[in-house]
Parts: sequence; structure tokens; C-alpha cells
Amino acid sequence: MNLPYFIAQRLIKGRREGTSFSQPINIIAIIGIATGLAVMIIAVAILTGFKEQIREKIIGFGSNIQIVNYDSNLSFETVPIHEGQEFIPRIKNLPGIKHVQVFATKAGIIKTDEDIQGVVLKGVGSDFDWSYFSSNLTEGSVFTVTDTTRTDEVIISRKISDMLRLRTGDSFAMHFVQDPPRMRKFIISGIYETSLEEFDKMYVFCDIGHIKRLNGWDDDQVSGFEIFIDDFDKLSQMTRAVTDAIGYQLLPDDEKVNVISISEKYPQIFDWLNFQDINVIIIIVLMLIVAGFNMVSNLLILILEKTNMIGILKALGSQDITIRRVFIYQAAYLISKGLFWGNIIGIGIALLQLKTGIITLDPSSYYIKTVPVNLQLSHIILLNAGTMAAILIMLLVPSKLISRITPVKAIKFD
Repeated sequence: MNLPYFIAQRLIKGRREGTSFSQPINIIAIIGIATGLAVMIIAVAILTGFKEQIREKIIGFGSNIQIVNYDSNLSFETVPIHEGQEFIPRIKNLPGIKHVQVFATKAGIIKTDEDIQGVVLKGVGSDFDWSYFSSNLTEGSVFTVTDTTRTDEVIISRKISDMLRLRTGDSFAMHFVQDPPRMRKFIISGIYETSLEEFDKMYVFCDIGHIKRLNGWDDDQVSGFEIFIDDFDKLSQMTRAVTDAIGYQLLPDDEKVNVISISEKYPQIFDWLNFQDINVIIIIVLMLIVAGFNMVSNLLILILEKTNMIGILKALGSQDITIRRVFIYQAAYLISKGLFWGNIIGIGIALLQLKTGIITLDPSSYYIKTVPVNLQLSHIILLNAGTMAAILIMLLVPSKLISRITPVKAIKFD
């Protein structure tokens, strides 16, 4: 029989029946642990949800990885490369590659009777994956691109629509500063809204054929290729794999290509997202310290309350390690109760926000309308296990107080 566990069970049973003056202290300790775990669950769920949503928005506009001409600079007036590259089939066959599509960009100015706005015209081909923008459409529909005829339809953002007072079905003129200057008329087929204001006020999507014609490119020339992968956590690994698949040889017409990941293209945004991890780490550490000190004080009270019992056990020949285990078992029980209620509260609040979006945000500052939530079982398990382990380790030091209690003085203690 496990004697320490048996004694701990009897003490816990007596505490349930209200025979212990330490019961209010136990309740406070349980509340402290539950609150700490709930805050940690919510903080991790919000952070991971926020990072995931922002990443999805940026990737929706620019994919995970881009292949462009090595001579292209940071402007949207790109140097073209040929579409029929021999490395594309190799890239499509790489494990982890989800989709590959062509694109082209060109800066221009939208001019209406009363307003003017500079934008980037992004041309897409028949291979373009519309799933992201279809899910973010607020009006109209996406247009269809074919390899035989060009369409004059475009989709614009809600931000541009409001600034220029344009609606679905309206037409507008777009001017391009080049030699000679050019102008194209487009018809709005749909309006999207992603709340990523920096991108929403910039991009207009059109048939890639328009950009080829405006730039005087051949039919098989594009700005580059966009590559989507299955797992964002493997972005660096997949970027290296794409680079290896291309090789370092010169392509036809002395073209050289550059492989760039989305985190390299927008380092300021991804550095800002990574910086948010520090906030959550600070919250987790603070919650663990508060819960740990809460349990340390509780354990000291438990030891003080049972000083007579400790003296009797020592007089009967029990070793210090055996008596320490009695109190560690009691502490583990209280921690477990705290973790149980912490999970109920934390997961409950997270699910409420996930289903209702009751807590809103300013899209101009946070890029999203409601507080995002990403509940993952692995995160919850790690937080529970880490909290239990951290607090029990913190309790090892105060439990050594038992070794300083002598049987004679302890039996007389009142």
C-alpha cells in the first residue's frame, strides 16, 4: 500500500467535510491556479489566432514563396521572365507544394470624375486560386480568366470602393505613367474586404493579359510565379527546396531568377508578429509565478496545520521523504482542481469569442475586426502539463521544512 497517498486521501476527505481551518486558503489557491491557467489559455489562443489570420491575409495577396527575375527591384514595375520554365514541373512535384500560379504587377492611377487614387494592378492567369478572395467578397463575384480572350472585369477592395465611390458594375479609367502614357477602362465585377488596410487600398486584380499588353511583353512573359505550401512552419525549408529545384544555372535569354519567401518580402510585418511572442511569454511566466507562490503559501499552511501529525509520523519511524510525499500529493490534488476549473473557464471564454466574435477590434490598427481565437489541443495539454510541473517543482523547496520539525516539539505543538 502507498502509505503517503493513503494519508493524503484521508486528509483531503477531511478537508472536503469542512474539518480543516485551511479550507478557505485551499479555495484561494485553487482560484489562483484556475485564473492563471485560464489567462494563459486565452493569451496563447489569441496570439496564435492573431498570427494565423494575419499570415493568411498576407499570403492571400502574395503567396508563401515568389520566383521573380533577379533584376527586379522592390517596385511594382517588374522585369519579366518566361512562363514556360523547365523547373516549374520539378517544383510542382515537391512534397509540401500546394499550388503554383503566374502573376504580373503594374502601378497605375485610378481616375474618376471627382477622385484619383494610386494603386497596383495585379494580373492573374487562368491558374489563379480564387479561394481566398472568394471567401472575402462582400459584393459581386470574381471574374473568369481564359487563355483565349481578355476580360475587362476586375475586383477591387472595399477601401478603394469607398474612397472612389465605386460599386459593382461601375466602370473606371486607369492611367499608366509610361512612354507613351496608356489608359485602360475596367468594369468592377466584385468587391473584397480583408481588413488588411495596407494591402486593401493598394491592390486591384485584373486579367494578366492587360499587363502583358501594356508592357509590350510576349504572351509567355510574366512578372513571376507564386507558390503556396501546405505548412507555413516549413517556410524556410520549402524556400530552400524551391531554390535547389531551380538550380543556379542561367536560364534562356540569360535570365536569372530570385526566390523570395513572404517573410523576406515583408520582414517588418513578420518581425512584428514574432515580437508578439514575447508578450505571451511574459504573461505565462507571471501567471506561473503567481500560481506557484499561491501554492507555496498554501503548502506552508498545510504543514503548519498538521504539525502534530508530522511529529507523530516521525515518532513512529516515518522518513522525511515519506511525509513530504503526503503534502505533495495534497498539493497535486489542489493543483488538479485548479487546472480543471482553469480549463473550463479558459476554453469556455475562447469558444464564446470564437462563436460570437463578441470582442471587436479596430481593423485600421489590428488588421482584423474581432479578436481571433485559435484553440489547439496540443497547446492546452502543454499548458496544463507545464503548469503542474512548474508548481510542483516550486513546492519541493518549502516541503523541506518538514525535515526541520522534531517529533517532541511537533507533538506538543498547538
